This record gives sequence, C-alpha cells and structure tokens, in this order.
Amino acid sequence: MTNCTSCGACCASFRVDFSTYELDTEHGNVPCGLTVEVTRYTARMRGTDHTPARCAALTGTQGQRVGCGIYEWRPSPCREFEEGSDACAQARRRHGLPVLAS
Repeated sequence: MTNCTSCGACCASFRVDFSTYELDTEHGNVPCGLTVEVTRYTARMRGTDHTPARCAALTGTQGQRVGCGIYEWRPSPCREFEEGSDACAQARRRHGLPVLAS
C-alpha cells in the first residue's frame, strides 16, 4: 500500500481550484456535481474551502485507508501533486502524520 492510499492529508488540507474547461460539462473529465463555481473560468472541488477542509471525492478514513472517488477524472492540481513534496510534508504535519523520508 502506498502512503497515498493510507494518508489523505492533501485531500483535507488545500483548496483545489482548476479551469472550468476540466469539467465534464465542458468536455473535460471532472464531474461538475462535485465542484463549486468560483468564477466563470475557475471551479473548486467541493469541500476544499471548508474548515476543516475535506474534498468531496475523498473516500475512507484519513490516516488509515483512503481513496479518491474520481481518481481517473481528478483535476490537474491533484494529478500534479507529488507524494513526498514540500506540500505533502506540510499537509502531513497539519494532520499529525510523520513526514515521508526522502
């Protein structure tokens, strides 16, 4: 099991904004039912601007076993997020999880 299938800290730490062109209604892949409109050109994954944040697509129990309900259709910020990056370490610390070794 990779760290990402047990962690979920990134999905419960950051706002996930992306171009509306990634929405399924605009011939993209991200299900618009899991998003909110920010501007005419920007969408956000539902739940990522709440306190505490938790992406609507995150399934499972954080820190134990998690998954992305739309993994194949996730937006570009999620595709670009790297396990072990500085942002990953920040999210893991925020949730009391140990930082991954380099």
